[in-house]
Amino acid sequence: MQTHNRQELKDNRKNLRSNLTPAEIRLWKCLQNKKLDGKKFRRQHSIGNYIVDFYCPEQRLVIELDGNIHFNPVNEQYDLERDKYIKSLGIEVLRFTNSEVFEKIEFVLNEIKGCFK
Repeated sequence: MQTHNRQELKDNRKNLRSNLTPAEIRLWKCLQNKKLDGKKFRRQHSIGNYIVDFYCPEQRLVIELDGNIHFNPVNEQYDLERDKYIKSLGIEVLRFTNSEVFEKIEFVLNEIKGCFK
């Protein structure tokens, strides 16, 4: 079974790319067109049944941005299960809050660069 960008999630991925959150837009401007150390990132990329915010295939790195919706028991459990699955594929997961993206963008970018091999 295909792991990346499953056909049945194509419409969902496309919809999410068309409706990025403000934090996703902010970070995407720093990642797109290989702006961060020449690394190619994809936005709204699916891995298994999950759609991740950003994915760098070369580094096997997922970046997730968490807004307020993520901070409740149900969504926290979902995120844990999702991260566990993604990590089981040998892919690293970095999580940042939306406020970190707006208030500490250099910190966020340095943390991402610190994962580059």
